[in-house]
Amino acid sequence: MANAAIQLNTEPYDASIPRPMGRNSAGEGFLRGFLAHARVDRFHFWNLHDQSRDELDALLARLGPVDKPVTWIPKAERERLAEPGAVYIPSPEMKSEAWARRALGAHAYSITGVTHTIAETYIMDEIAGLLAAPLEPWDALVCTSEPGRKAVESLLEGVAGYYQERFGATRMPPAQLVTIPLGVHADDFRLDAGARRRWRAALDIPDDAPAALHLGRFSLTTKMHPGPMGVALAEAARRLGRPVYFILFGGARRDADEEAFLAAAAALADEGVILKPVGDTSATTRDEIVSAADVFLSLSDNIQETFGLTPLEAMAAGLPCVVSDWDGYKDTVRHGVDGFRVRTLAPRPGLGPDLVYAYAQRLTNYDNYAGSAALFTAPDVGEAAEALTALFADPGLRARMGDAGRRRARAVFDWRIVIGQYQALWAELARRRAAAPEQPPTENPFRPDPFRMFAAYPSAALSHRTEVSLVRPLTDDEAAERLMRPHVRNPAARLPSVEEAVTLIAVLADGSRTVGAILAETPPERRPFVERGILWLAKFGFLRLRD
Repeated sequence: MANAAIQLNTEPYDASIPRPMGRNSAGEGFLRGFLAHARVDRFHFWNLHDQSRDELDALLARLGPVDKPVTWIPKAERERLAEPGAVYIPSPEMKSEAWARRALGAHAYSITGVTHTIAETYIMDEIAGLLAAPLEPWDALVCTSEPGRKAVESLLEGVAGYYQERFGATRMPPAQLVTIPLGVHADDFRLDAGARRRWRAALDIPDDAPAALHLGRFSLTTKMHPGPMGVALAEAARRLGRPVYFILFGGARRDADEEAFLAAAAALADEGVILKPVGDTSATTRDEIVSAADVFLSLSDNIQETFGLTPLEAMAAGLPCVVSDWDGYKDTVRHGVDGFRVRTLAPRPGLGPDLVYAYAQRLTNYDNYAGSAALFTAPDVGEAAEALTALFADPGLRARMGDAGRRRARAVFDWRIVIGQYQALWAELARRRAAAPEQPPTENPFRPDPFRMFAAYPSAALSHRTEVSLVRPLTDDEAAERLMRPHVRNPAARLPSVEEAVTLIAVLADGSRTVGAILAETPPERRPFVERGILWLAKFGFLRLRD
């Protein structure tokens, strides 16, 4: 099976940090799944951010075991990505990597990225930049849901139209988009009678009382507004003629966000709905709290969402779901099979330019932009109430839908299946790369060679006809000592080695040479460094240069 180097630093793959984001949970799930299920002979990790190996090894040990040999690719050795043949980037930020690869030749390896949220301006810029970046048919951006893919396509179509209008572009190579879902470690989730009794007792919920569970980060502006869920639960309570309980598990990045979320949930649910915030947000509690509920409830309304892991976790446990017909939820919960998808309505295209303009011009922040758009997304609370009432009233229906969801989570969304889809993608990209004509290394026109861009600055450029001579003879030890003095060398300049410079000085002791003659006796791979190094030696008084 095909392999890829995983661009690895801890932040995108660590859901154990305080108040993690959805992308942290998704990243941790991917890496854990890759370690467990990738059919490879060796793992390749690219330490692009030069992070401490101790920190990276600790992450791998927590998510592992790592039961195969590991190759670590240092930050500066990008060319070694050719060994596995592909690189996995845990975000859509592929354009800079495409430009960096160009210096090695476009055939060097394949580049794959993945979408999480796609509504923030810097991410939209990254995705838009794919059209102008040197991406190839053997590269791909993975979209985690079909609706998310269509959103990316809409953005790219608009940018392509601008290029055509502005520059008369007639050929616009499309960025390759592939849909692969996020996954779930299905065996982590189950309904446990003992956990149900413990948590119902801890939350003071009667054994036979109807209870809905909401999992996820608490944010009115960038996750979902709890008001419609409260209204739907209140209506279900009226129809059932008894109180219903609403278990809320998640927490927020800021205390104020959590307080606002819980206050909104309470304000829009009447006395028939009894809120039960869990408080503890540990992974252990998350895995157990599903057992306390009868139904999973999530009426997502936010453009921040691209997939939505929590319904999948509920399905894996065997909880029937009542969710909004929104973005990635459309791909996971089958209406009438694993639960119910509630119809949503949003404004027609053309009614939101003022919202994004205010965000783009920094007249408002991202939270307010996403939250404002969400206020105009209307899930059908009547449909939600009907679905909740039906499930609360019918244990058999709950059991059938829960069992269907559990089987679907294992058959379609377990990381064992999803990692296989990634490996199939990398294999197809490798096939395309092998079949295409070779492309030589090429410069990035947006980041030109400084000696080309600033060629008008000096009096002239060093020529192969330039004559090079010693200012005065030096022993090898004298030359080495002077070359090693402070401020003469800078590792960032990628100078000739001290040994190369001392050898050149010794050769010139026998008489002057032209630059061309010196380079003819230099190994080809070192010629650029020696050629410009001649100027460095002249700068500090070792050599004299004459046309």
